[in-house]
Amino acid sequence: GQLPTWLQGILLRNGPGMHTIGDTKYNHWFDGLALLHSFAFKNGEVYYRSKYLRSDTYHCNVEANRIVVSEFGTMAYPDPCKNIFAKAFSYLSHTIPEFTDNCLINIMKTGDDFYATSETNFIRKINPQTLETLEKVDYSKYIAVNVATSHPHYDSAGNTLNMGTSIVDKGKTKYILFKIPPSVPEKEKKKSCFKHLEVVCSIPSRSLLHPSYYHSFGITENYIVFIEQPFKLDIVKMATAYIRHVNWASCLAYHKEDKTWFHFVDKKTKKEVSTKFYADAMVLFHHVNAYEEDGHIIFDVIAYTDNSLYDMFYLKNLTKDFEESSKLTSIPTCKRFVVPLQYDKDAEVGSNLVTLPSAATAVKEKDGSVYCQPEILCEGIELPHINYDRNGKKYKYVFATEVQWSPVPTKIAKFNTQTKEMLHWGEDHCWPSEPIFVPSPDAREEDDGVVLTCVVTSDPKKAPFLLVLDAKTFKELGRATVDVEMHLDLHGMFIPEKDLKAETE
Repeated sequence: GQLPTWLQGILLRNGPGMHTIGDTKYNHWFDGLALLHSFAFKNGEVYYRSKYLRSDTYHCNVEANRIVVSEFGTMAYPDPCKNIFAKAFSYLSHTIPEFTDNCLINIMKTGDDFYATSETNFIRKINPQTLETLEKVDYSKYIAVNVATSHPHYDSAGNTLNMGTSIVDKGKTKYILFKIPPSVPEKEKKKSCFKHLEVVCSIPSRSLLHPSYYHSFGITENYIVFIEQPFKLDIVKMATAYIRHVNWASCLAYHKEDKTWFHFVDKKTKKEVSTKFYADAMVLFHHVNAYEEDGHIIFDVIAYTDNSLYDMFYLKNLTKDFEESSKLTSIPTCKRFVVPLQYDKDAEVGSNLVTLPSAATAVKEKDGSVYCQPEILCEGIELPHINYDRNGKKYKYVFATEVQWSPVPTKIAKFNTQTKEMLHWGEDHCWPSEPIFVPSPDAREEDDGVVLTCVVTSDPKKAPFLLVLDAKTFKELGRATVDVEMHLDLHGMFIPEKDLKAETE
């Protein structure tokens, strides 16, 4: 096929790549050592490269020729010759264990720099052109967080906004929203942006020892949308996991009898909206988008009724007949919540406070809290991506992978949130990755541009490829076949040529 001449830049992807080291194997697919790969578009041609992230974790494991650094689903044990008492003591003295810097989930942009990220306090700077691993940044040196999301947001001023959890710091556990500026003042050229990191606000956790797990958050023009779900981390279990010979994943539990609480923080005042908004128990990883309309916040999320998704990816479950045998017990559902921030305080108990035309409701309870029920937009999509120019604003289109009862995507979809129409692309034995939308330079409409996805095949005779679709029609424009074994990845981003520093710098 033919690629549009304007498509110039790099599609950079990240995900787990190595699952066996020496005689040892990771238990979970999400634990594998990070493998970066990229497709560079230049004058209608595509160049592929891939490279393992040279993290400290990578070096320690490779030198020992076995897994010595623990990951979320795999607890590793250091050298048994070391004094057992010294070891036990050091573990009791850190409530929160030393985390890995195997940053395998996503890519984040800060100013002109790019970082590989996961959900620990470490991120690794990388060169997007050569995929070389550069310095390691520890968030906890600049801000009291133990974990952070790998789905930050970017505002119009170029700031990077992210959230992390501060566990039992000064006797409190809280969720912290922080901002990294894109550059530093002239006179401090040698300093990093992280020295100017600023806490925007903090939200106290409802429980000191059971903070909520979260993978992303939402943002509108004036508010931050944070969802405190009943999928929680047990800190006491986590602190003793090493001694009990269990992995950290076993310290996460879903409390289906609990509520899901919604928090809205005003970006200007940094204060949380005082009304208590809640919904039924759910598990969610990905926010799609959020926006404001006539005194309401509307936000779309991909939600599950249980936490079976994580368990599906234990490597013992990923067997040959995985496509047929693995069944999720909960199908991902795209839910739209409509939350009235401004409503008549004298409204009757039991009345629906939503005044927009919507199937979603928000009902006033006796104690003044508001119970929200969503509108179901569609089912069976994951890894949602939008035209980021519409982030925090009213929007129409979601590009996503399509997953039915199996957690591995078989198609990609374009969903219209207004008409509920869906377009698909799929081929037999093809597993596409998260689709990335790239707007065309002269775009007039939200879907003017292309959609990029890396496709891995389960047919040994078929090579993996990069697929380029017209975002409007979802028709194939071209594909670039890669003659290597390509891995299934998680997330990534497209970096336009103008955002890439010249090689000489």
